[in-house]
Amino acid sequence: MLKEISIQNHNGQGITLAAVINFPEGFDESKTYPAVVVSHPGGGVKEQTAGLYARKLAEHGFVTIAYDASYQGASTGMPRQLENPYVRTEDVSAVIDYLTTLPYVDNSRIGAMGICAGAGYTANAAINDHRIKAVGMVSAVNIGQMFRNGWENNVKDADALPYIQAGTDSRTADASGSEVATMPLAPLREEDAPNEELREAWEYYHTPRAEHPNAPGFATARSLTQIITYDAYNKAEAFFTQPLLAIAGSNAGSKWMSEDLINRAASTDKQLYVVVGANHMSLYDKLNFVDEAVAQLVPFFTIKL
Repeated sequence: MLKEISIQNHNGQGITLAAVINFPEGFDESKTYPAVVVSHPGGGVKEQTAGLYARKLAEHGFVTIAYDASYQGASTGMPRQLENPYVRTEDVSAVIDYLTTLPYVDNSRIGAMGICAGAGYTANAAINDHRIKAVGMVSAVNIGQMFRNGWENNVKDADALPYIQAGTDSRTADASGSEVATMPLAPLREEDAPNEELREAWEYYHTPRAEHPNAPGFATARSLTQIITYDAYNKAEAFFTQPLLAIAGSNAGSKWMSEDLINRAASTDKQLYVVVGANHMSLYDKLNFVDEAVAQLVPFFTIKL
């Protein structure tokens, strides 16, 4: 059972988040349940992989919410497709604000998970917001690291300086009234993909595999001024104390970003689970790999929440 809902975001932006809440079979409003917030990848929407994981977790007794980020999908906010990582981190806490108002949610049993950049934002939210009692990550991406250091961690921080310049130039152009400058978050054309893994990202967002009209696959270029210096794992060494389960594909170029948080987090209860044969995109929607990930997430959240 699911229901479309609207969540008033109290983070000062005047934004309403569009979301779907999923209920377990036999849901009884007079009882209390553990809850899990599910955050979508950069460029994604709740109807794609985040919604898939939210539905599957609900089948195992959790109240779950998949939502569209501020400025994206069916949520409000201008400019459209802004990918401000600080706002996206706050979106996670905004959904938790809403969960705490529901009488059937046990506030002491709230967890959060995300896929790709949504996993990085979830980790950052957990560092800041200890109402999150357990964190799951699937194909995690620390969006700042990815833009600074490349998909496979082979670029030095300082070499990303031109991206900051591009972002500041875009802000200047936007302020002059020019058409808002954009940048791809995944390849917009198959021929733009540098490797097979990222060709799958094009396939996911721009073919019937998973395309959605609310997920155009690009972001505002002005976002670069926030993204390049952002670290989703900032101060994890001190403040990420919650249980952590990171799930990554053995063939994922992004796997190093899961390993980085495992190494940095202060938590003494942390695990990296590797799905053999999967790449980054496999864990979005290929059901054999998704089901293997869910088979790890369900007992993790059941025990930790």
